[in-house]
Amino acid sequence: MMNISKRLNLSGLAICAAFIAAPALAAECDVTIEADDAMRFNPAHIEVPKTCETFTIQLKHTGRLPKLAMGHNWVLVKQADLNGVARTAMAAGESLDFIDPTDTRVIAHTALIGAGESASVTFPVRKLQAGVRYSFLCTFTGHSPIMQGTLTLTR
Repeated sequence: MMNISKRLNLSGLAICAAFIAAPALAAECDVTIEADDAMRFNPAHIEVPKTCETFTIQLKHTGRLPKLAMGHNWVLVKQADLNGVARTAMAAGESLDFIDPTDTRVIAHTALIGAGESASVTFPVRKLQAGVRYSFLCTFTGHSPIMQGTLTLTR
């Protein structure tokens, strides 16, 4: 039979282990993405845990060129809608951050930013569906064919 002090020590160890493991089990519900003058997103793939209520994208422009020359935004769409959204966004122009505000295919987007600037967007994860392929892109004129990434909803 185990004495009381040994049981208390084992209980204390179990509680400590739970606190140490808790951060590892917590879902990461945000990510920082860098965009540069070479028209790249880093990272180019994002995993969004289904357990998150909301997810936040922090976009940082790490390049040196101003918004007028090399502006970037981050736009989330279903992969099947990528080309259509890119065309509509270019027509919207710079005054609307290259986003058509009436385009319901856009799930989430940041503002257009230039060198040294950042922008963020938070969206409800319930907008995403399991098994659907998602892409993100920059809709600044001419960037969308190169500046793309993928987003996956995970368990």
